[in-house]
Amino acid sequence: MTLAREVSFPEDTRIFEAGGTADRFWVIRSGAVSLDQRVNDLHRVTVAGLGAGDLLGWSWLFPPHEWDFGAVAFSPVRAYEFEAAAVLHLCEEEPPLGLLLVRNVAEVLAHRLETTRGKLLEQYAMHRRSGAL
Repeated sequence: MTLAREVSFPEDTRIFEAGGTADRFWVIRSGAVSLDQRVNDLHRVTVAGLGAGDLLGWSWLFPPHEWDFGAVAFSPVRAYEFEAAAVLHLCEEEPPLGLLLVRNVAEVLAHRLETTRGKLLEQYAMHRRSGAL
């Protein structure tokens, strides 16, 4: 059974939108992807950047299976795309594989959380020095 298919996204292509159904994920082969969050009807803020070898999308693994952020191709992107249902089915048939997958996704999440924490602390320090807080 082949789980992955090769896909490509031209620069500036919106790959998914926050709140959309998370039914797949990607492993980036080349290019860059920006994860963003809508601030209001006109503005988005970039919350992270991903590149070659990175996992794009983890919301498929956890209910309610909706994207937490949006994603856009910052440059032309080539990736392996996986359908969540097929991967979850394989994980149920092969529990050791499922455990390995969950551990790897948890590691990605922990790293991204630590990166976000660092950015928040930098912002706090910057605002504190400027007297804004």
